[in-house]
Amino acid sequence: MQDKLHMMNHPGINPEPFISKITGINDNSIYLNETYCYPRGGGQPGDIGILVNGNGDEINFYEVLPGEFISHPVKETNNLEIGEEVTCIIDVNNRNQNTRMHTAQHIFSAIAEDLWGAETVGNQLGPHNSRIDLKFENKELFDQDELISNVNEIINSSKSVKVHNWNRNKILDHPQIRHTKFINRIPTSITELRVVEIVDIDLCPCAGTHVSNTSDIPHVRFISKKNKGKGRIRISYEFE
Repeated sequence: MQDKLHMMNHPGINPEPFISKITGINDNSIYLNETYCYPRGGGQPGDIGILVNGNGDEINFYEVLPGEFISHPVKETNNLEIGEEVTCIIDVNNRNQNTRMHTAQHIFSAIAEDLWGAETVGNQLGPHNSRIDLKFENKELFDQDELISNVNEIINSSKSVKVHNWNRNKILDHPQIRHTKFINRIPTSITELRVVEIVDIDLCPCAGTHVSNTSDIPHVRFISKKNKGKGRIRISYEFE
């Protein structure tokens, strides 16, 4: 069993170094008994950083990957042993940028749905720029200036970002919940799901990392728009 502590750590910025024990080494991947690292998923990249062993050797780990046991890929494992304690240092700048991008994506998706009934059908986030795929009944309604103006207005409004653990019935019965289509794909043995709330703006199940207040997000700037088929638009944005 592995404790996936990122699920219980909010806000998701400025992660502290933590000590953990190596429980497995396989194909240049390290497995820890517990980890605060975010594994790639939901369009958000996984954490990167450094493992430090008892001898003070520093071993870079690459993008952390999901699974029953979260894996921390490394170039080589010669300086690491099963059972030893290591200090895990998450790359703070990378995590913070991904966290801010992820929270901004929630705002983009909520505003696009409220303004035009557009559904978010995909996203790819990054520390420097991100993209969101939107599906419209009528994509001629899309106005990039209106979207950016509304997103930045919410960023300025200092809305609190909260995390809840709710059971399925509460989630599915809530009148303001968004993005629940995937819930039926989650095993029924998981009785509670993590729900992220940007107060008065968005409410949806999400396992990603988020800031505690929209004021922690820089203003956003529009990069581009691409048509991706019938009713679909891909928008890209970055921070100013």
